[in-house]
Amino acid sequence: MQRRHHTFTRLISLALLGGLAACSIPGLDKIGLTGEDGLIRDRVGDYRDAPILPEMDVPSDLDSYTIDQLYVIPQAIVAAADAEPFDGVPMPKPIETRRREGVIIQNLGDSRWILLDATPAQVWPLVRDFWSRLNVVLDYENPSSGIAETAWVEVNSEPLLRHKYRISIEPGLHSGYAEIYVTHISDLRSEPIPIVVTWPENSDSEDREKQILDALSQYVADRNDVYQASSSSLLAGSIESARKANIIAAGSEEEKLALRINYGRAWVQVRQAIERAEIEIVDANRDQSVISVKFAGIQADKDKPGFVGRLLGRGRGGNDAVLQDFAVRLLDTGDTIDVVIEALTDGQSGHSRLTIELLQEINENLT
Repeated sequence: MQRRHHTFTRLISLALLGGLAACSIPGLDKIGLTGEDGLIRDRVGDYRDAPILPEMDVPSDLDSYTIDQLYVIPQAIVAAADAEPFDGVPMPKPIETRRREGVIIQNLGDSRWILLDATPAQVWPLVRDFWSRLNVVLDYENPSSGIAETAWVEVNSEPLLRHKYRISIEPGLHSGYAEIYVTHISDLRSEPIPIVVTWPENSDSEDREKQILDALSQYVADRNDVYQASSSSLLAGSIESARKANIIAAGSEEEKLALRINYGRAWVQVRQAIERAEIEIVDANRDQSVISVKFAGIQADKDKPGFVGRLLGRGRGGNDAVLQDFAVRLLDTGDTIDVVIEALTDGQSGHSRLTIELLQEINENLT
C-alpha cells in the first residue's frame, strides 16, 4: 500500500479536478482549494466589499491624462446606498473594455487550447508550478517535447473514478507564442492502476478539460513573471525550434505558407486571417480548398495593429490601388497544409510582388 502512495496522489480532495466550481461539490472550501483563503475562489462579488478611497491627487505640474475611473458606479446605485442589499447585483461596466491581453482560450470544433504570447520555455515552469500548488504529482515530464502527465488523482466526492491529465505545450503559429493543450482520462478505482496509458485524441470528459484550461489560463495570466527570462526553462527551449507557420520558397520565384496544423483549423484560421486583414473575399469553397479574394497590395500604415489588436479586429484604412483577383489555395501535403497564391487577373503587372504580399498579410494575421 505504501508503493501505491508513490504511484498516485493519496485521495486528494481536489475540487479543481472534480469540478472547479465550489457550488458543485459540497465542503470544497474545507480542503484549502477554494473559500476565502483558497487557491481558487469565486471573486465575482469582491467589488461589492471594496472600500471607497479618495481620488488620487496629481500635482499640477504632472500629467494626469492616463488616470481615469476604471469602474463607474451609476448614480442610481449611489442614491440607493442605504437600501437593503440583494443578491445578483450586476457588476458595473468599465469605461472601456480592458481584456487581459496575451492569454486567450481558443475553441475550434472539439479542440480547445490556451494561446499566450510567451515562449514555451517561459510557460513550462509555470505549468509545473500550477500542479505543484495543487499538490498534484507529475508522473511524467519531458520538457524537450513539452509534455507532462499527472499522477492518477482520486477525488473524495467521486468514489468510483480516478482521473489523470496530460498537458502539452506547443509552439504557436509565430515565434514568441505558445499553445497549451489539456487531455483528461478517467478509470475505475476498482480496476488495477494501468501501467501503460493510451491517450485518446479527445478527453473522456469535456467539462473536466475545460475546467483545467480555465484554471490554468487564469493562473498563467496572474503570474507577472511569465515574461521574465529567469522563469524560463532551458530544457524546454527546444520546443520553440519549429513554429507552426512558416513562409518558405516553393520555387525560383514562388513562396508558400506551410502550416503544421490540421486542415480544419488551417481553413478556419486562413479565412479569419484574410478577414482580419480586411481583404475582400469574393468566394470561399471549402470543398475545393480555395478562397477567391481581391487584393491591391499592402498599404503603408503607421498604426498597423499588433497581435492582440488584430484579435480585436483593428484593421487598416482604405486602399486606393487597383484591386486584382487572386485564389488562395490550401494544399494538404500530409505533413503540412500549404497555402499558395494564384493570380487570376490577366494582363496586370506586379503579380509576383502582390502574391508575396498577400501571403505575408495572411501569415501576419494568423492567430
